[in-house]
Amino acid sequence: MSCLLGIDLGTSSLKSMLITEEGQMLALSARAYQFASPHNGYAEHDPREWWKACCETVREVLSDSGVAKEEIKSLGFSGQMHGVVMLDKDFKVVRPAILHCDARSSEQVEWLKYTIGPDKIKNIIMNPIYTGFLLPSLLWVKTAEPENFDRIAYVMLPKDYLKFRMTGEISTDYSDASATLAFDIKENCWSEEILRITDVSKDLFPKCYDTCAPTETVCKEAAAETGLSEKTIVTAGGGDQVMQGIGNGVTKEGQASVNIGTSGQVSFQSGIPILNPLLSTNTFCGYKKHRWFTMGAIMNAGLSYKWFNSLFETVDFESMNKKIENVKPGSGGVIFLPYLNGERTPHLNPNISGAFVGLNLNTGREELSRAVMEGVSFALNQCIEVCGELGLKTDSMIASGGATKSMPWLHIQADIYNLPLRVADTEEQASLGAAIAAGVGAGIYKDVEEGCERVVRYKDFVIEPSLENHKIYKEYYGLFKEMYQEGRGVIEKITLAGRRD
Repeated sequence: MSCLLGIDLGTSSLKSMLITEEGQMLALSARAYQFASPHNGYAEHDPREWWKACCETVREVLSDSGVAKEEIKSLGFSGQMHGVVMLDKDFKVVRPAILHCDARSSEQVEWLKYTIGPDKIKNIIMNPIYTGFLLPSLLWVKTAEPENFDRIAYVMLPKDYLKFRMTGEISTDYSDASATLAFDIKENCWSEEILRITDVSKDLFPKCYDTCAPTETVCKEAAAETGLSEKTIVTAGGGDQVMQGIGNGVTKEGQASVNIGTSGQVSFQSGIPILNPLLSTNTFCGYKKHRWFTMGAIMNAGLSYKWFNSLFETVDFESMNKKIENVKPGSGGVIFLPYLNGERTPHLNPNISGAFVGLNLNTGREELSRAVMEGVSFALNQCIEVCGELGLKTDSMIASGGATKSMPWLHIQADIYNLPLRVADTEEQASLGAAIAAGVGAGIYKDVEEGCERVVRYKDFVIEPSLENHKIYKEYYGLFKEMYQEGRGVIEKITLAGRRD
């Protein structure tokens, strides 16, 4: 039997999944952890803790499955994007990794915008300059910790540190590299011009591969720590958005997915790099050359619902779902703005906060719960709308993330987007995508498309939109957008007032 291992390095946990080549899950193991925030706005993590979690979970899936190590033909990685891991000439960690959700580099962001200029940002980087991305975080180290910066010999993305520990070699893939702000999106290579302008040596950056490319095999040291065979192939891997796409079977031009996890994303596959002149979306490289994806992202998706329910002592989600089903579209005239921690697409505004508008004496918990679901879905619909203005269209979407456990929320999404929704029959799409990519690297599948056809399965239902409900939601969606447009100034003043000590 040939087996494949997919390892997903998330912000709050690492998961290892072992599957057969036909997609049967044999074992799944997870380790939770918490990143450090030594100062307000900081988010960092010792990458050695990630490696410890990787070793423990791999050993567990081997033990739980009873599979011999020789049967695991290949493994792949999925990882949180944008962060930076720094090693010295002896391959030792220089300082804790700076993560995607870190906000310390605001001065570097403004310097980059001014120094690079809008034309090069649009034509080379093709993405907004934002805190938490690799390049501004690296420049922060250069400015604030010059003694650490001088020690840096190698720079990599989070999942590439695990790959280095697994193989002894340093490399990355096009998808993760393209989300660093140091990469030429159109040419699929590190941008010598951007690195020259920012005075950062290209020698710090690793060689790039396609996501499915075999890089090395498991090294002797890693085999001893994980229990894997030294013959197991290690593929290049990819950023979590690319791997979730593969795990959802979304790999072809014109296909699209919508994900409601802690944050939310709408992702469209494309055969060309799509330039958004407003830079309110992200365009990154896909799992192979000449494949890109454009993504709209919101900050507070499932997090909004989690926050709302944290205000109550008990949460019975099953009974709450039944109550929400009985609330009519529009939640009794209540609209929720899900800007609890600022917003990315389409506003790129960190200085806004959330709101319930339209509260009345008949408003209860179930109306507010549904309003949260609707508000998050309205925000994601804005992402779909922005992508549509760029020429990206689809006739259906794959829904993923924790929100797929709620049938009312699936119906709300379908009615607001006016699109049919399908749901993948696994909750671990990123790990599954990494395993499929590993199968391609080992030659078990001809390509990603064949791997998806053999492995990815969907639940036996399709959520069709209701035309009647969509008409109701069109009115509320217009009001949702108008609330931000007309009230932005007041919302920003309130938000900044609330941040004062």
